[in-house]
Amino acid sequence: MDQKQFLALGNEAAAMAAIDAGLYGFFGYPGTPSTEVFEAGEALIENMNDGRTAKWGPNEKVGYEMALGCSYVGKRSICTMKHVGLNVAMDPFISSALTGANGGLVLLVADDPSMHSSQNEQDSRVLAQFAMMPCLEPSNPQEVYDMTYAAFDLSEKLNMPIMIRMTTRTSHSRGIVNRNETRPIAERGMQSIESKTQWVLMPQNARVRNRDLRARQVDFAQENNTFNSLCSKPSRKAVVTSGMGKAYFEQLLIEEPSVADYSRLDIKAYPIDEKLINDLLANNDEIIVFEESYPMLEDRLIDKAYGSEVKIRGRRDEALTIDGELTPKKLRMALDLPLPKAKAEATMDLAIRPPKLCDGCGHADAFLALKEAYKLNGNEDQRVFGDIGCYTLGYSEPYNAIHATIEMGGSFGMAYGAAMSGHAPSVGVLGDSTFFHSGINIMTAAADCKKNVNFIIMDNRITAMTGQQQTVVMNRIEDTARAAGYPEEDIITMTPLKKNHEENVAKCLAALQKPTPTVLIFRRDCIEAMRKGYYKKIAAKKEEK
Repeated sequence: MDQKQFLALGNEAAAMAAIDAGLYGFFGYPGTPSTEVFEAGEALIENMNDGRTAKWGPNEKVGYEMALGCSYVGKRSICTMKHVGLNVAMDPFISSALTGANGGLVLLVADDPSMHSSQNEQDSRVLAQFAMMPCLEPSNPQEVYDMTYAAFDLSEKLNMPIMIRMTTRTSHSRGIVNRNETRPIAERGMQSIESKTQWVLMPQNARVRNRDLRARQVDFAQENNTFNSLCSKPSRKAVVTSGMGKAYFEQLLIEEPSVADYSRLDIKAYPIDEKLINDLLANNDEIIVFEESYPMLEDRLIDKAYGSEVKIRGRRDEALTIDGELTPKKLRMALDLPLPKAKAEATMDLAIRPPKLCDGCGHADAFLALKEAYKLNGNEDQRVFGDIGCYTLGYSEPYNAIHATIEMGGSFGMAYGAAMSGHAPSVGVLGDSTFFHSGINIMTAAADCKKNVNFIIMDNRITAMTGQQQTVVMNRIEDTARAAGYPEEDIITMTPLKKNHEENVAKCLAALQKPTPTVLIFRRDCIEAMRKGYYKKIAAKKEEK
């Protein structure tokens, strides 16, 4: 294999492309299926040691703002997150479409169709359309590399941030990737003082920027013709492919030569030139759309075809399922193709193995102590507001200790709202990374509320669920609670071990009976991070600094 050829995940290909394009800064927040982009970039930067930087933000909003600041001073940056993380970053994301970019700025968002490790199945293409921001959608690791590499030049050409939209299979599939030569760090220079009318979004400036952004949509669409393509055939039948729909259709082309008779519109970039859509509709009677996960392209074609005889098929007419990720089998069924005999006869009669807390996890001891304290307090119908993290598994047997989990930081907000509505004792549980992500705001707001609300922080001093990344802040929770105004006696730190069970139960019970807010910290290192030596690595990095 050539030294510039690599077998890489789609996520790793994106990291390579960013480095090779002259990137200065990696930013973001971990979240499956996006995490490996940052991790691969961080590893490359450490090996190169040429002045580039990689820094997790405490949440996605801050991560994107850091990348935007890097762009403002003229350097190239990328920010990575999963689809629900973009919800957290929406404020700067939407506004950055108005300010534009200086140094090339790429936002890589990885969606999770079928919700393998997520609480919803939203489609980030819709949010790019909402922001009126160009969006590129690759379908395999080589396209991930090529399109990420091109996105930085495109960003600077258009003076706009560019979204790269991935999905689970694009992120986690492997393929051979051919790399370009690595550019030195790109330097575009600081924005001029006169640019403040661009970057200060006071109403009089924002109105001008908004009109300009709307007017440029046609230019963006024409620029995207370098990515999108229409191949017409005489069959009067066509497919529209994007992302993994394109990857699976190309697989079908190898297995079923008959599908080569279909006309084909490949969409890799948004917004789309209206002429491509018009030409597709004018030359075909039936069009099948393969996209993940919302029927965004399909709905646009249905609207454009209204009143004509053109039949649009896909998720809306149940040729494909309305939810979930695409599969080769789903494409075959939509195209009325038989399954290969071996696949048709194959069965997957495997026992269901739901995830569980790791053996020896401190969260288990914390949940057991909390449950017993509830029982001693006379709360047979206990209710605990949970959050996103390993501790969400407290929902399952044998703990049955989590009763609502909505989004990151939501546990503290819901617990506070329930307490203000008369529910007592009210309990919210989240982890240390999630605390600094978004829980800190609620804990601060509730410091003097005079209600029985208990904020429990499972502090394992690492971002465990997404692969044991270093947290932005370590060993500062008590200081934060003090600064927010909590008295020392209302800040309770415990070590969740079996030998401490009775002591921890007593402390939890006392907190459940207090008429004022408490902060309870269960602190014990993640068992998996300890086994992998991550805490030693973190300590060594601190000593180097």
